[in-house]
Amino acid sequence: MESYKTLEKVCRKLNDINQAKAALHWDMSVTMPAGGAEARGHQLATLTSIHHAILSDDGVGELIAKAKSEENKLDDWQKANLYEIGKTYNHTASVPRKLAHELTKEGIACEMVWREARAANDFNMLKPRLEKVVKLVREIASIKAEVFGCSPYDAMLDQYDRGRKSAQIDEVFDNLQAFLPDFIKAVVEKQSSQPKITELKGLFPVEKQKRLAHKMLETIGFDFTRGRLDESHHPFCGGYPGDVRITTRYDENNFLSAIMGVQHEAGHAMYEANLPQRWLSQPVGEARGMSIHESQSLLLEMQVCRSKEFMEFATPLYRDTLGGKGKAWTPENLYAICTKVGPSLIRVDADEVTYPAHILLRYYIEKYILSGDMEVADLPDAWAQGMEKFLGIKPDSDKNGCMQDIHWMDGSFGYFPTYTLGAIYAAQLFKAARESSPAIVEGISGGDFAPLMGWLKTNVHEHGCRYSSEELVQKATGKGLDVEIYKEHLKARYLG
Repeated sequence: MESYKTLEKVCRKLNDINQAKAALHWDMSVTMPAGGAEARGHQLATLTSIHHAILSDDGVGELIAKAKSEENKLDDWQKANLYEIGKTYNHTASVPRKLAHELTKEGIACEMVWREARAANDFNMLKPRLEKVVKLVREIASIKAEVFGCSPYDAMLDQYDRGRKSAQIDEVFDNLQAFLPDFIKAVVEKQSSQPKITELKGLFPVEKQKRLAHKMLETIGFDFTRGRLDESHHPFCGGYPGDVRITTRYDENNFLSAIMGVQHEAGHAMYEANLPQRWLSQPVGEARGMSIHESQSLLLEMQVCRSKEFMEFATPLYRDTLGGKGKAWTPENLYAICTKVGPSLIRVDADEVTYPAHILLRYYIEKYILSGDMEVADLPDAWAQGMEKFLGIKPDSDKNGCMQDIHWMDGSFGYFPTYTLGAIYAAQLFKAARESSPAIVEGISGGDFAPLMGWLKTNVHEHGCRYSSEELVQKATGKGLDVEIYKEHLKARYLG
C-alpha cells in the first residue's frame, strides 16, 4: 500500500494548491480592483502550472499503476479515491502544461473584458478574447478526446460530470424538447385564468436585502463562522470546505432575484460544508460532479423555496425585514409570483418551467462551437434564433443575450447541461426525502431545515465521490436519472 499512501500525500499538496486558487478566484470576482487582473492572471496561471507539473509527473503515473496492482489491499473508500486520482491524472497529464497555463491566463483576461463588454452591450469588444479561449478549449478537447476515446464534447463533459455521455443527455433533452412547448403553453393559459398577481411595488434597499439574505442563510443552516456572503457580477459559490463563499447580486426593484440567488448558492454551500471530513484532502472527498452539485442548489431553490409550505414560513420574514404591507405580501401571492411562468431573456431569473429551455439553447450552441460547426462570430445570430425556437422570444440586446453568462469566458464548455440534469436529480431526491419522513415538509413550513439537511447529508453530501452520480441517486431514491419524475413534479405543481 506504499504507492497508494504516497499518492494520498501528493493529493494533499494538490488540494492545498486548489484551495489557494479558489481563494484567489473569489477575490478576483468580489474585491479585486480591475487593474489587478493581469497580475492575478499570472498568479493563477503559475499555480495551475505547478499543479499540472506535480500531477502530470511520470512518477505519479507509475504510483497509480503500482497502487492499482495492489488494489485488493484497499478498502472501498480508498479504491474510489484511487479511481478519481487516475481520472484526474489522465485529464491533466494529457494536456501540455503550456496549454493549460495559457487557458488559465486567457480565461481570466476574457472574464475581465466580458465585464466591460456586457455592461457596454458591445459584443465586438468581447469577440477577440472569447475567440482565443475557444481556440484553446478546442485544442484541449481534441487532445482529451483522443486519450479517452470519445468525442471532444464528451471529453469536456467528463470534467464536470464524470462518466456522463452526450448520448444520454441527447435522449433526455429530446424528451424535454418534445414535452416543454405544449406544457409551457398549458401552464401559461391556466395561470392567465387565475386571480391576478399583485406585484411587489417599491424600492427594496440593498442593506435590507442583505439582512434578509443573512437571515435566510441562518435558517437554512449556513455556518457564518465557516463561510460568508458577498456581491459579484454573477452569483456563485466558491471557497472550499471550512471556508465556503457565497455571492449574489442585488436589484433594488426586485428583492426576490437576490434571495433566490442566495437560496440557490446555499444549496451548493451546504453540500461543500457537509462533505466527508476524513477525505477532504483527497479527490474522493470532493463533491460528486456538477450534476449532483446543481441538484443540491436546485433542490433548495426550486423544490423547497418556491413551495407553498416554504412561503408560509418565509412571507412574514420577507415582510418584516423589508417593511412590506398590503395584499401583495401574502403567502398565496408570493407563491404565485415565484411560480409565475413565462418566457424571459435571462437564464438566472427564469422560472422553473422555462429554465430547461435556456439550457437546451446553450447545450446545442456549445456543442456546435466545440465541433467547429459554429464560430464565436456566429453567437449573436445563433442565440437569437435559438431563443425564438425554444422560448418564442428574441433578445433585445447581446447583453441580455449571448453575453449574459460567465461560463464560456474561462473555457467552461460542458457545464451547462448539468443544470437540467441537476434539476431532474433534485426532483428525484426531494421526492425520496419527503417520502422518508413527514418531518421534512413540516420542518420547511416552520423554518426548520434540519430534517431536510440531515437527510441530504446522509444520502448525498457525506458520500463525496465514493459513487458515480447514477449510483449515488440510485442508492438514495431507488432510480437513476429519471426525467419522468421531474415531469411529474412540474405537472403536479403547475397543472395540479
